[in-house]
Amino acid sequence: MEYISLFVKSIFVDNMIFAYFLGMCSYLAVSKNVKTANGLGIAVIFVLLCTLPLNYLLDRYVLQPGALSWLGDSFKDVDLSFLSFILFIAVIAAFVQIVEMVVEKFLPALYSSLGIFLPLIAVNCAILGGSLFMQQREFAGVGEAATYALGSGIGWWLAIVALAAIREKLAYSKVPAPLKGLGITFMVVGLMGMAFMTFMGISL
Repeated sequence: MEYISLFVKSIFVDNMIFAYFLGMCSYLAVSKNVKTANGLGIAVIFVLLCTLPLNYLLDRYVLQPGALSWLGDSFKDVDLSFLSFILFIAVIAAFVQIVEMVVEKFLPALYSSLGIFLPLIAVNCAILGGSLFMQQREFAGVGEAATYALGSGIGWWLAIVALAAIREKLAYSKVPAPLKGLGITFMVVGLMGMAFMTFMGISL
C-alpha cells in the first residue's frame, strides 16, 4: 500500500512539471505534437527508472557520511557527499547516451524530430531533480526509489502528452493573433497547473 501511495503521489501530487516546474524547457519546446511528445516522455521515464535507483545505491553506499564503512573502520568518517552532483549527472549522462544511440538506430524519424532535446535529457532538471528529491526524502530502500522514479516519469510523460494533444487541437482553433504560439501555450499550462493543484488536497 505504501508503494501505491508513493506511486500515485509522485504522478499527481508531486508532479515534476506542475508542482516543481522542472523540465519546462523541453516540455514547452517538444509538446507541439503528440507523437514527438510521447517519444520524449517515454525516454524520460526510461532514464529516470534506470538512473534514480542507481543513484540511490550510489548515495547510500558511497556518498553519504560514513557510507564507506563497509570497506573498513578507517573509512567510517569519510564524507563524499560533495560529489553528489557530479556523480549523479555522470550516471544520467551515461544512460542518456544509451537512449540516444538506441533511438537513432531504431527510430530515426523520432530522433530527427526530437533534435537537440534528446541529448539534453542529460541536463533536464526533472531527471536530476528526481535524484536530489530521492536524496532529500531518504527512501527506505531501492524499491521505493524505483517506485518514485516510475511515478515521476509517468507524471512528466502525462503532462507533456496532455499539452501536446491540446496544442494540436489549438492549431484548428481561432486563437487571437497576439496569443498564437507560446502565448496561448503558457495560458494552457497555467490552467493545467491549477487543475493538478486540486490533487494536493488528497491525503495519501
